[in-house]
Amino acid sequence: MQQPQLRVVLAGDVDHGKSTLIGRLLYETGALPESRVQEIYAASERRGDIVEWSYALDALQSERDQAVTIDTTRVWLRTPTREIVLIDAPGHEQFLRNLATGGSDADLALMVIDAALGASAQTRRQLLLLDMLGIRSCIVAVNKMDAIEYDAERFHAVRTEITDALEQLGIEVVQIIPIAARLGANLAQSSPQLSWFQGPTLLDALIQYHAQDTAIPQARLYVQGSLRRDDKRMVLGQITSGTFHVGDRVTIAPTRERLRIAQISAWPQMSLSQADAPHSVEVLFEGNAYVDRGDLVTDADHPVLIGRNVRVRLAWFGQEAPQLHASYSLRIGTRTTSARITAIERSIDPLTFTNGENEAITGDIVEVRIQTGMPIAMDSGSNARNLNRIRLDAGTQGIAAGVILEMLPDGTSAKNIFPTRGAIPLAAREERVGHRGVVLWMTGLPSSGKSTIADRAAKALFARGRNVYVLDGDTVRGGLCSDLDFSAKGRAENLRRVSEVAKLFADAGFITLVAFISPYRRDRDAARGTIGDRFFEVYVNADLATCESRDPKGLYARARRGDLPGFTGVDDLYEIPLTPSMVIDTMHRDIDAAAVEFVEFIEQISRPNL
Repeated sequence: MQQPQLRVVLAGDVDHGKSTLIGRLLYETGALPESRVQEIYAASERRGDIVEWSYALDALQSERDQAVTIDTTRVWLRTPTREIVLIDAPGHEQFLRNLATGGSDADLALMVIDAALGASAQTRRQLLLLDMLGIRSCIVAVNKMDAIEYDAERFHAVRTEITDALEQLGIEVVQIIPIAARLGANLAQSSPQLSWFQGPTLLDALIQYHAQDTAIPQARLYVQGSLRRDDKRMVLGQITSGTFHVGDRVTIAPTRERLRIAQISAWPQMSLSQADAPHSVEVLFEGNAYVDRGDLVTDADHPVLIGRNVRVRLAWFGQEAPQLHASYSLRIGTRTTSARITAIERSIDPLTFTNGENEAITGDIVEVRIQTGMPIAMDSGSNARNLNRIRLDAGTQGIAAGVILEMLPDGTSAKNIFPTRGAIPLAAREERVGHRGVVLWMTGLPSSGKSTIADRAAKALFARGRNVYVLDGDTVRGGLCSDLDFSAKGRAENLRRVSEVAKLFADAGFITLVAFISPYRRDRDAARGTIGDRFFEVYVNADLATCESRDPKGLYARARRGDLPGFTGVDDLYEIPLTPSMVIDTMHRDIDAAAVEFVEFIEQISRPNL
C-alpha cells in the first residue's frame, strides 16, 4: 500500500557527507540513469578522486570547485511503497539560514554525523534550529564508518552523545544507524562489515517512519490575496493544516470577525465540498466579507491568540547582533509587519543548550521579546509550531528565523488600545478607487529633484482619477515634526513619524509619495518594516556636484559656510540604496520625462488585486 509522501530535511556539519549520502542512495535505488552514473565516474577520474557521489547533486560548477554545497537541493526518491523528498540543507555556518528554508515544511530530520568527529557545535546549533522549526523526530546517520574501520565502540559513543542532545530538546530519536555513504553500506542494503548492528537500513527506516503525533490538527488557512470571479470576491490562500468544509463557521485573525464558508474551489474552478492541507484554494464567504492578505482563517471552535507582544526564539544570521529597540520587519505566514526588540532575554550555548551571555552575538540562538506594529496571531493548538514560525528582515535581508514561544500581555499603556480596520476595509477602498494603496519612498541628496518629480507625478496621477498625496520634508517639519531638531536622533524620529503617517495613507487606499532625503539605510529599512509590502524605495540619483550647482534654496552655500552643520552631502554622508525598486536619473534625464516614467511605474505597482 502506498504511504503518504515523506519530506526529510538533511542536516549536519560541512563535509559530514550529506550530499554523498543522497547521491549514493539514488544510485542504490536505481534512480540515477546510466549516463549520469558514467558522468560521475568520469568527473571523479578527471579530478583524481575516488567516486564522488555528491556530483549527482552539484548543479553549479562553483560547488564542485569549492567542494561545498551552496544552495538547498530537493531530490525526489520514489520507492514502490513511498515517495520520499530529500532536502539537502547546507551545513556550514554562513549558510545556516538555508536550513531554516529547507526545513520549513519537513516531516522528519535526517542528521548526518561524521563518526570520527561526532557532534560539533554547528551540529548542535542545527538541532536547536530544527527544534525551533517544529521538527519533532530525527533519524541519525553516523557516516564514514569505513574511515574508522567500522569500530562499534566509537559508534556507540557517538550514539550516546547525539541521543543526549536530542533528548535535551525533546526531539524523538527514531533510529541511529551506522553507514558508509560513499560505499553504500547500510543505505539500501545491509553491510557485512556492520553485522554487529541489528537495526534497519537507512532506506528501510525512512520507508517505515510514521509520525507519533495523532492529534487532529486544527484548520488554518493563510490568506494570500483575493480576486473577482463572476461578481464574487474570492479569497485565495493555502491551507496550512486541518480541513475546511463548506458551511463551516470560521474566525478571522486578527480582526476576530466570524464568518461562514459559502464555497470552496480549486484551480481550475473546480467546486469542492471540503479541502485539506496543503491545498491552495479559493474561498467565498457569506455576506460582504472583506478578508485581506496576511489574515489567518481558523475554525471557529479552535481560535488563535492575538496580540502585539511575543517572546520568540531565533536563530540569528545577521551580520550585526540583535539590538535593543532596533526596528525590523517581521513575517509570519503571509503577514508582514514592523517589529522592534523590547528585551534580549538570553542566548543559548549550542554546546550545552544552556544560557549563554545575555548579550547575543551573530550565529547564536537567542530568546528576545518583540513588539509588532500590528496584531499577529499565535497558535496554541496541536499544530502550533507549524504556524508560529517567523522571520525577521532588515530591509530586504533576512537576518533571523525562529518560532514564537508565547504571547505576552500588552503593557499598561497599550491595554486600552484595540486596533481595528475601521468600518471600511482596505479592500473595499481599493475596489472603489480602482488602485492599491502604496508608498513610494523617494530618497536622494538635497536638490536631487525628489519634491519636483513627486509634485509633477501627483498632478498627473490626480488627473487620471487616482487618490494621491505628497509628503515632503519641509511640509512635515513645519507641523507634525516641528518639535524635532536635526540631530541624528531627531532625524530618525522624524522619519519614524513620517513612516507611520505614510502607512495610514496607504491603508486608506492612497498612492503616497514620500520625498525625503532619508540618508541612512537603517532609517529607510525601518520605514520598510513599518509599511510592509506596500513600500517601494525610489532612488532619485544626482551626484553632489549636480545637486550643489542647482541649490535652489541656497542650502549648500550655507552649509559650506558652516551655518548648517551636519548637512547631507557636505559634512554628513548619504548611503545610496542597495536594491531600490526604481532609480530616477536626474543628472542625464529631463525632469518631465523622468516624471512620466515615474508615473507609469506607479500605475504598474498600484494595479488592484481584487
